Amino acid sequence: MRILSVQLFLDKIQEKLAPFSALKSETRPENGWVNTIRVSIKMSLRQLGERIHITPQGVKDLEKREKEGTITINRLKEVGRALDMDLVYGFISRHNSLEDMIEKRASEIAEELVLIKTSTTKLENQKKYSQEINKEILHKTYEISSKMPSYLWD
Repeated sequence: MRILSVQLFLDKIQEKLAPFSALKSETRPENGWVNTIRVSIKMSLRQLGERIHITPQGVKDLEKREKEGTITINRLKEVGRALDMDLVYGFISRHNSLEDMIEKRASEIAEELVLIKTSTTKLENQKKYSQEINKEILHKTYEISSKMPSYLWD
C-alpha cells in the first residue's frame, strides 16, 4: 500500500489536472493563439505592439516564435494581459490518471525484472511457465507501484 501522504498528494495533483483533460482533443490554431486572437478582434500589429512596447515587426516575430513553439511563458502572459486575457498553462496527461501512469511504468519495470530473472531458469511446462511469469509480473508491478522506488523513472 502506498504511503498515505504520497497518495493524498497524488490525488490532489490529479484533481488539479482533471479540468485540462477536456482540452485533450483541442489543437492550437495554425497561426498560433496570439495571431488568431489579434486578427479576430481586428487589432493591428501596431496596436498590439504599442500595448507591449514593441514594434509591429516585433509583434510579427513574436507571433512567429509562438507558432514555432520558441516563445516563453512569461512573454505569452504579457501578451495575454495586453489582449485583456489570461494565459492558462498546464499539462494534459496521456493516461487516465497519474496512478495509471505510475502503474504502467511499474509494469514495464516489473516485466523487465521478472524476464531477466526467469531467463536463467528453465521450466518444463511452458504453459505453467507463462502463468507463473504473468503472476510474478503482476505481483512485482503492485510492489513497485506501491513503493514508488527511486528507480521508477530511470
